[in-house]
Amino acid sequence: MFSIGPAMAEVAARRTLSRLQLSHGVPAADAAKVVPAVSAALDQHAAAIRDILEFGIENATTVPVAVLLAGYARGLIEHSGREAVRAPHDVAGWAEAGWLPLRLAAVCLLAPVRSAGMTREA
Repeated sequence: MFSIGPAMAEVAARRTLSRLQLSHGVPAADAAKVVPAVSAALDQHAAAIRDILEFGIENATTVPVAVLLAGYARGLIEHSGREAVRAPHDVAGWAEAGWLPLRLAAVCLLAPVRSAGMTREA
């Protein structure tokens, strides 16, 4: 029997990740193309998130990656407050970005991408 709960959780997660991709993922990726330090910081944050999800969450393999990442991002945002998660506005801002905006951008690096029939699972 099909349960609607997990499907709805994944839809909500993808919605969260899409918004995060627009606010943090795309701008940070653009900055990383021209500022090697941003690229390195994003890679380090992504590795840390992977470790947290792989080793820090019991039964993580039974939960879709999008749901885990969205839950992680929501937790960071709720803990820090919306004002704290504002993304830098330009490349120079990303070069000086703090821990939280970089962490949220790294979530986007790990998020599964689905567009125009293309799928990339992290």
